[in-house]
Amino acid sequence: MKPVFLRTLLLAILTILFIGCKTDKKQDNSDKISTHKKPNIVFFIADDMYPWMFNNTPEGRTNDGKPRNLTPAIDKLAKEGVWLENLTVVSPVCTPSRYNILTGTYASRATNESFEWFTEENDGQTVIQWNSYIIPEKQETMGTYFQKLGYKTGFVGKNHIVDSASQVGEGEAMPELQADPTDPKVKAGLEKRYKALQKDVKNCGFDYADKLYHNNPNWLGIRALAYQNMDWIAEGGVEFIKKYKDDPFLLYIATTLPHGPLDPEHSWKADRKITPKGILEKAPNVLPQPPVESLQKRIKEAGLEGQNKENLLWLDDAVGALFKQLEIEGVLDNTIVVFFNDHGQNSKGTLYEGGINSQAFIWKKGGFKVGSILEAPVSNVDFLPTLLDLVGDTKNIDKFDGSSFKAALQREKYEGRSSSYHELGYARAVVKDGFKYYAVRYPKWATNFTLEQRKDTLAKYSKFRESFGEHAISTDPMAAYGQLEMVPGGGGAENAAYRSMVNFSDPDQLYDLANDPKEEHNLINNPKYTKKLKMLKDELQGYLDTLPGKFEL
Repeated sequence: MKPVFLRTLLLAILTILFIGCKTDKKQDNSDKISTHKKPNIVFFIADDMYPWMFNNTPEGRTNDGKPRNLTPAIDKLAKEGVWLENLTVVSPVCTPSRYNILTGTYASRATNESFEWFTEENDGQTVIQWNSYIIPEKQETMGTYFQKLGYKTGFVGKNHIVDSASQVGEGEAMPELQADPTDPKVKAGLEKRYKALQKDVKNCGFDYADKLYHNNPNWLGIRALAYQNMDWIAEGGVEFIKKYKDDPFLLYIATTLPHGPLDPEHSWKADRKITPKGILEKAPNVLPQPPVESLQKRIKEAGLEGQNKENLLWLDDAVGALFKQLEIEGVLDNTIVVFFNDHGQNSKGTLYEGGINSQAFIWKKGGFKVGSILEAPVSNVDFLPTLLDLVGDTKNIDKFDGSSFKAALQREKYEGRSSSYHELGYARAVVKDGFKYYAVRYPKWATNFTLEQRKDTLAKYSKFRESFGEHAISTDPMAAYGQLEMVPGGGGAENAAYRSMVNFSDPDQLYDLANDPKEEHNLINNPKYTKKLKMLKDELQGYLDTLPGKFEL
């Protein structure tokens, strides 16, 4: 076995045309931004939402048309904002999706040490996992661009994107899973690591960085702190708005919900004093109190039942708290709010439609001229240039892989995207004219592994997962590799798609999405589609030619 492979794998995981649109009858009061003060931006990013969690989707309604969820704040966005009907993400797992949002560029452009090292070990092929991190002080981000415009900038909640060596044990041992966070030595270590994380985030263009989770709760290193705390994250957003209400501001706020853990004791029933930085003396009080009884009671009163209803309401309360604070401070009417789900969840960890299709709203007082639904195809890499365009910065909007869709929101002439590019793990895909070409490539040395090498790879990967309290994914060393993680049986994030997508292991795949939306029929060897396949390969190659690393079609 090539010894660097497992070391690389573990590090990667650890650091891990005119617009066609529907309109409604709601009154359009303005597409004019206030001239006396630049508009504020609140970018709210949720983690691992399913389509059924949005009441405005078909999946979010029961057979008799009733909403499945109690989410009044998100419903407000649906009623008053713009729903991005054809939104896709470039790389559907947490870290690269955040890279796309915060840099406006593809994650294969990452230059952090672990990413470049992993590229070298994969024979020059970029492999996008949880490894495309933003380097403090060395990369421009949403924060730095808005700072240059005179904005105060804030970063609250889940990180999983800013490179912070102190969070992965560089230079000192990480706390054991069973460590006691009340132990003075452990407590001091947690405080030291937290301050280091704040410093790194601030050095990525943010004036304010607090209520931070470096990773998902289960991957923070201490089991006693592996709890959700939406109250704490919401408190950070409220504090930021209070502090900078007199300045134009940008708030990037990222929840850890509804990503796991989702059992009640570790999520909505959890002690609100438990945070990644340790156990607080007093619980936050910015959300409805008492939190547990309130959530459960309101769900029951709404006649709802089922898993995650309380967690969704908890998340929605945080969105509501931000709206409330904006209103209290008198700045709501001059604020643009984006609510974005970080990626599709049905086929997370792959480039199938369930992974790349996601959900988002854009809201501002009076709405946008496009109406309540924007049908033009947009990508998550387009958000940063669009927001800069909306606040009047036109000199920077051409610096990105994404492009502004402000004109589409304003119902002006808009050429839009003719194709979309997607990259993740060992896979690349392009979608154009209703067809998708999907390619999976591994380095040659890995395809020649012996049985013993595959056993060793699988055993070490399983041991790594178990070290964080997670279970092994596969016991079959001869199982096909995953697309996201090159281990037999695939990795945890892609496991559902690994098991359900019938052509998962095919190196080349071609789908007619209009007639085969579930991607069940691979047309790659059908001579009828020879010209279509060549066109798509050429389109994908056009993207690849502009990006670092190699990927041979």
